[in-house]
Amino acid sequence: MAFWKKLLGSDGPRPIDYYEEGKELFTAGKFHEALTSFRLALKASPGDVVVLQEIAMCYTRIGMTEEAAKTYRHVLQKDPEAAGAHYGLAFILLRGERPEESIPHLESFLAHAPRDGGAGAHVDHARETLAKLRGDIHDAPYDPPS
Repeated sequence: MAFWKKLLGSDGPRPIDYYEEGKELFTAGKFHEALTSFRLALKASPGDVVVLQEIAMCYTRIGMTEEAAKTYRHVLQKDPEAAGAHYGLAFILLRGERPEESIPHLESFLAHAPRDGGAGAHVDHARETLAKLRGDIHDAPYDPPS
């Protein structure tokens, strides 16, 4: 089999998966480097909403919240049900001057939240924050879980 791979040229170095590289860098806290990798991934797959959301998260982590909000809004134009974009934008809006604008985004996030176990903490936090914004409870934190 190795002979055929060499003969056909499929045994050479594999192209870099910039998306996976970006995820690893993001997890390691190297947000600027992750942003570069995600931008390269976006070049390979223009308009990919998953990559755009990763870019928005990098912007948020490095303090470029205006760019993050613009990117999340761009994602929502492409996919109005993108739960991650609603979640990220909601918490950016909460820290702004008009936190009530985050309510429809929290509601949309909850309506389209992933059903897997990994999203549980975010779903719970979104519910608590929404309840606080509506005046149902008074001690829920706005800061999303890490």
